[in-house]
Amino acid sequence: MKALLHLLLAVSACAQPLDIGSRREIFVDDYLIDKLSGGAEQRLHQPQIQEIVLTHDAPWEGSGSGYHSIFKDGDKYRLYYKSWQLTVTPDGKVNTGEHPLFCCYAESDDGIQWRKPELGLHEFKGSKANNIVIPHGMMGKVNPDGGHPAVFKDENPSAPTDARYKAIVRSNSPKGLLALKSADGLRWSPMSDKPVITDGAFDSQNLAFWDAHRGLYRAYWRYFTGGVTDEKNWKPSGDRAIRTASSKDFIHWEDQQDLRYVDSPSEQLYTNQVKPYHRAPHLLVGFPTRYVERDWTESLRHLPEREHREWRAKSSQRYGTAITEGLFMSSRDGITFKRWNEAFLPPGIEREGTWNYGHQYAAWHVVETKSKLEGAPNELSLYTTESYWTGKSSALRRYTLRLDGFVSIHAPMKGGDLLTRPFKFSGNQLSMNFASSVAGGIQVEIQDEAGKPIPGLTLADSDAHFGDSIERTVTWGKNSDLQTLAGKVIRLRFALKDADLYAFRFIQP
Repeated sequence: MKALLHLLLAVSACAQPLDIGSRREIFVDDYLIDKLSGGAEQRLHQPQIQEIVLTHDAPWEGSGSGYHSIFKDGDKYRLYYKSWQLTVTPDGKVNTGEHPLFCCYAESDDGIQWRKPELGLHEFKGSKANNIVIPHGMMGKVNPDGGHPAVFKDENPSAPTDARYKAIVRSNSPKGLLALKSADGLRWSPMSDKPVITDGAFDSQNLAFWDAHRGLYRAYWRYFTGGVTDEKNWKPSGDRAIRTASSKDFIHWEDQQDLRYVDSPSEQLYTNQVKPYHRAPHLLVGFPTRYVERDWTESLRHLPEREHREWRAKSSQRYGTAITEGLFMSSRDGITFKRWNEAFLPPGIEREGTWNYGHQYAAWHVVETKSKLEGAPNELSLYTTESYWTGKSSALRRYTLRLDGFVSIHAPMKGGDLLTRPFKFSGNQLSMNFASSVAGGIQVEIQDEAGKPIPGLTLADSDAHFGDSIERTVTWGKNSDLQTLAGKVIRLRFALKDADLYAFRFIQP
């Protein structure tokens, strides 16, 4: 009887209409989707390749540089990254000790042109003329690994001024994750005299951030499903996976859980790159790296830089046969993710520096940048690693995507419909982010809770909206005022024809 009561309560809770208020909803999951019909489908979009924005060619950098953190800070873009050199010789020897691992800093006014300032903070080979911000070695009582950084600006209103910038880095000894703080993002000090998270593998970019929507800190880090079987030599077992936890103070972490996925198979995942999407902060989006070990086949031998691939394989076969690419995932609770099984950032056309182990590691996180097209709206810029481990410098390449453009509801010319689940909203106008062909378009119908079209707001009343706009107000003739429906339960029906619907929200002009 008790179990039945719990089941009935759960069913009742699921049947309750959603309340989206005035927040922007993007179609990265099926949260608002009741039914797709005709030719309508969810479609994952891939970012468009742009230019190399930074080359890690300084003496204290090198081919192993990566694990980038990028964010907008006022009028400035900030970039933090691992600097390291990996050298492989023809006989398969791998030299990782040409210089220690550091965390370095770069900045930009537009997110495209970057500079490495000479900060004069830390010495490298007798000179402080470099951009190193977290060195290798002891920092007070802790021993941070500057080569595994994840840096962010803390938007927690309670954060003290000396901890306005925070970082999670790997601890060299004892193993774990250290919490660092900074007042200016350049000069760092430990927040604790020991690691704040110790259960994990950590041989990746591990990260943490302030989640303003939920009012807590979240951490995501590298974990192996089989745990660590050899504590002395730190040898993990099982599949590469992701673990998460939450905290109120960035020091004490609780509720550790492995990530769960809605409909994705178990795969080897390196980084996670999870963070709230700034235009819809109730949604967490991530760009994990998929790691795949291929067999030595003719197809593998046709990939770029075969000779160097064979050198790496002499040291360890997976160094030569492994290939990486970027995925996309999203979550509303931070634990269960919708992870798209198709590649979001595939290696692309074969060329030097691509299709290898370390390619397409996405930077943490996306930022808005101006479009190169005069008069066009801002776009999203994503950055990935290229030319990893094959010479004397890796590179950072930029990709672009329209705002909210991760996933759309798409329909071909023959048409298709999206019917939403029942929900409540606040505001008095409906706005959508969409694109269509000249002959295509989108019409919108508002229905009551029972699915009955509301007079004056039916599909027959709707204007045929065509074009390509980030923010288009939906109209029915000359009418766009929905104030009388605010707070009531409704459904939306979108009828698409050779068009993509990326997002919608209710606004109060």
